[in-house]
Amino acid sequence: MPRSQKSKHRARARRSKARGEAQPCEDAKATAAVEGESTPSSSPLCEDTAQSLPTTGSRGTSQQRGRAEPTPATSEALAGTRSDEDSSNQGEEAESLKDTSLYSENALTRKAVLLEQFLLHKFKMKQAILKPDMLRIIGPNYEERFPELLKKAAESIEIVFGADVQEIDSTRQLYDLICKLSLPNNGRVRPGKGLPKTSLLMNILGLIFLNDNCIPEEAMWKFLSMVQVYPGRKHFIYGEPRKLITKDLVRMQYLEYRQVSNSDPPRYELLWGPKALVETTKTKILKFLSKVNNSIPTVFPTDYEKMLREQEERAEARGATRAGATVKAHIPASVMARRDLPRLMKSQVSRPPDKKMQQQSKN
Repeated sequence: MPRSQKSKHRARARRSKARGEAQPCEDAKATAAVEGESTPSSSPLCEDTAQSLPTTGSRGTSQQRGRAEPTPATSEALAGTRSDEDSSNQGEEAESLKDTSLYSENALTRKAVLLEQFLLHKFKMKQAILKPDMLRIIGPNYEERFPELLKKAAESIEIVFGADVQEIDSTRQLYDLICKLSLPNNGRVRPGKGLPKTSLLMNILGLIFLNDNCIPEEAMWKFLSMVQVYPGRKHFIYGEPRKLITKDLVRMQYLEYRQVSNSDPPRYELLWGPKALVETTKTKILKFLSKVNNSIPTVFPTDYEKMLREQEERAEARGATRAGATVKAHIPASVMARRDLPRLMKSQVSRPPDKKMQQQSKN
């Protein structure tokens, strides 16, 4: 390198010293190249050099002015130290960002949806649902969050399919989907593979209850159209809905399908069937509708939401009144039977005979 360039580099280093600024990595490497010296970045002098350097600012500038010019080797060592520190900080930040993104809400939701799809596929194909298989699906990084992910998946399955995810064998860690109503083939209605139809039935039972225990067929289809269920159009879960509702569920006695009296042209309405009255209660149906409404608010129009709230309040009031009446009638009677029976018997024995009764006995 020409001497003029060497002089320029030395002058630049002196000007930087006078201003109290640390040499950039590029200038330090260039100066080291000019002097023909090189020091590895892993030199044991790195830590001592880094600690001996003043902080930037006015104080650092005033203190630095009286110090000797750092050698090129020291500058290169400093550059190497900063490079190592920067790479280390970047690695820590990357790990932090990785951990944050790993357990973010979106990541957990995606894993819960993946687990839900796995559960439904196993149920549809009539295959065993084992916990080790579920852990493999969500991945080793999410094993600690398995209870949370399973809960989210189970809540979604309950709303959409009317089935609960339950552990049926703790020894084998075996799970299954148990439908809320005893429909044939665990909610599939027909023999063979498929998905549960329980949720559709429970929604219809809820609509019937909210409409004074009887709903016109056209009103039911208007409601079901909001969840993309149409008569005559095959549904990926329910098959052909009209046949399922007006034929299969009626044949199983979960629904009653009858013609409206004096209707011309004929119109039809739906009521609870005798099997539904045995297997469930209106309170349970209302609770299920409340979960659906809270999870998918757009499913229920405003009128149904209002009716749902009113019916819930009435059901709770009737339940509280019935419970209070039972306690009020039962407890005092049992207490009286135990405490007052001897006194009552004694009073009946010691009571003088009634004059009217005496007169009747004489006659």
